[in-house]
Amino acid sequence: MARSFCFNVLCLRIKPSGESNREAWFLSAEEGIIKATIFGGPKSRLRSAAPFCQGKLWIYRDPVRDSSKVTDFDVQSWRPGLREQYDRTMAANCISETVLATHAGGGSWDAALKLAGSALDCLENADEKYCQRILHHFFWNWTGFLGVKPDLCCCACEASGDTVLWFNPKEGNLFCGECRSGSDNDITVGPGARRWLLAVENLDPENALRYSLDNVSFLQVKAFVLSILAGSLGKRLSLWDY
Repeated sequence: MARSFCFNVLCLRIKPSGESNREAWFLSAEEGIIKATIFGGPKSRLRSAAPFCQGKLWIYRDPVRDSSKVTDFDVQSWRPGLREQYDRTMAANCISETVLATHAGGGSWDAALKLAGSALDCLENADEKYCQRILHHFFWNWTGFLGVKPDLCCCACEASGDTVLWFNPKEGNLFCGECRSGSDNDITVGPGARRWLLAVENLDPENALRYSLDNVSFLQVKAFVLSILAGSLGKRLSLWDY
């Protein structure tokens, strides 16, 4: 029975384990989330493995101990720029932890890897003012990947595109003023926010940045998208509010 495997991965998280080892979590195109131990201290040839790196990973699996260890990691994309600025680092951490919390979407892992990788590529050299926009563009696409993205075009009564709608987190749908129940938890989603979300949902992050977004509309986008993700997870990740 084979014990050694090779995967195309994105490193999501690394934490110390014991005196000199580390536990690592990867998003793989072949198996989704993989957890494995990186053995060795400062002299290990695997010491350079770090979050946000992407490349080919070799794993040895011990069926008796039910454990996995990293035997090699050919890093093809380091993304050092993500560690050079606070907003880039925090946005990248939000992407990694969201992927982990949602178990990489539960399928279509190759698509999940491409989606997360393209967002991190765009973040690597992004100006501070664009980091949040790139992040929430990823979040919006991720809601579609999870299958929880609501219809933005209209509410049940087919309200026009210029109508202010409200998102009801409990029902997971948008409603116009006449159809909404008036809950205090409803989130306002104005026409500017909806137009931006519709315009960028099928674009890569670089092209999405070409579409302008005023601050009020962005705040609506943020509240709306995070509410969808929180409803899907059953909780709100603290990192989202950095």
